Amino acid sequence: MSDVAAYAGLFFVALIAATIFPAQSELLLASLHASGRYDSLTLILVATTGNVAGSAVNWALGRYLMHFQDRRWFPASPALVERATRWYRRFGVWSLLLAWVPVIGDPLTLVAGILRVDFRLFLLLVTLGKAGRYVALIAAL
Repeated sequence: MSDVAAYAGLFFVALIAATIFPAQSELLLASLHASGRYDSLTLILVATTGNVAGSAVNWALGRYLMHFQDRRWFPASPALVERATRWYRRFGVWSLLLAWVPVIGDPLTLVAGILRVDFRLFLLLVTLGKAGRYVALIAAL
């Protein structure tokens, strides 16, 4: 696999993984790192960028498309949105540092859009959390 294809694949898997759709960017990141063919910092940057981009999609869905929440295609159930809203209201904007956590992280980014969190602050906190997760993963390998 060429370097460009590997990095592009990692970006897109990380992007999809950050949305409500199921995907595992950690497994691909670990595999690419274990191969020894790819630069660790570049892997972290690509995975983080893709994952944050996916979270930004969730934020936009929450910010601009919540009036479609009753439609079948909407990616989050009302129960999931309610649970994430309670979590967000309990812990505030700092909960976005946990946007990488399975199950609750993706809905948190959707709720951040619903609650109209400033997009710059959203990007900062989500990027810190997601980058930290990928750094920890690479360090553990």
